[in-house]
Amino acid sequence: GLANLLERKIRLSHRWCVLIGVLVTLLLVSFLFSFLGAKISTQVSELSKDIPAILQDLRQRLSASEVGRKVLYYFSDGNSSKMVSSFQEVFRTSFGIVGDIYIILFIDIFFTVNPRLYREGIIKLVPKAGKERARAVMKRLDFTLKGWLKGMLLAMFFISILTFIGLSIIGVPMGLALAFLAGLLNFIPNFGPLIAMIPAVLIGFTESVNTALVIALLYILIQTIESNVITPTIQNVMIKIPPALIIISQVLFGTLTGSLGIILATPLLVVIIVVVDELYVKQQNQEMI
Repeated sequence: GLANLLERKIRLSHRWCVLIGVLVTLLLVSFLFSFLGAKISTQVSELSKDIPAILQDLRQRLSASEVGRKVLYYFSDGNSSKMVSSFQEVFRTSFGIVGDIYIILFIDIFFTVNPRLYREGIIKLVPKAGKERARAVMKRLDFTLKGWLKGMLLAMFFISILTFIGLSIIGVPMGLALAFLAGLLNFIPNFGPLIAMIPAVLIGFTESVNTALVIALLYILIQTIESNVITPTIQNVMIKIPPALIIISQVLFGTLTGSLGIILATPLLVVIIVVVDELYVKQQNQEMI
C-alpha cells in the first residue's frame, strides 16, 4: 500500500517505490523498538513469571469470603495448575508470534517486489472466458484487504495508547506491556480483548478487588469506544461482516489450524465473502435482471 501511494505521488518505478516503502517501514519499526522494545520485553518476562504468584494471591483473597470459597471449589480439582500454564501459554504464543514476524516480512517482500508475477500466475489457472472477472476479483481483494489492514493497525494503535493512559492513571505496574498486549490481541476480534483483559485484572486483584473492577471497567470502556467509533470507521473502507460470521469463522479455522487460524480468521473470511459476492451473488443478480 505504501509503495502504491509513493508510485502515485512521486511517479517512480514500482520496484523503487517498494524499496523505499520497505526501508521506511523498517526504520519506523526499528525506531519504535529502540525506545520501547527492551522495556516491553522486560515487563513481559516479569509478567509471565509473576502469574503463578498472582494466582496464588488471588486464591488467598478468594478464600476469605463465602463467594470466593465457592469459586475456589470449582477449581479445586487441579485446574489451577492448568490455569497457570494456560496464562503462560497466552504470553508465549502472543509474543512468540511477534518474534516470527521477520520471517513473514521477508516472504512478503518477495511477493511485493513483483506482485504481477504471482497475480498473473493465479489468473493463468482461470479459463480464458473468466480471466477479466478474475482480475476484477483480485483488484477488489487487494483494495478490501489493504483497507481492512490499515483500519486494524489504526485500531490497535489507539487501543494501545488508550490502555496505557488508563493503566498509568490507575497506577497499574507493567502498564506498557499490558497496553502492548491489548493492542496486539485486538487484531483478534471478540476473543483477543477478553484475553488481554485477564492478566490486567489479575494484577489488579493483587492490589484490591476495587482496583481489579476499575481495570475491568477501563477495558470495557475502551472496547466500547473501539466497537462504536473505530470499527465503524474500518467498515467504511471494507465490507461489513456480521459479528456471528466472525465468531463462526474463528471457531472453524481455529479447529482446523489452531491458534494461527483464529488469528487469520477475519481476513480469510473477508476473502471468502468477496469471492462469493463477485462470483456468485453478482452473477445471480445479473441473471435476475
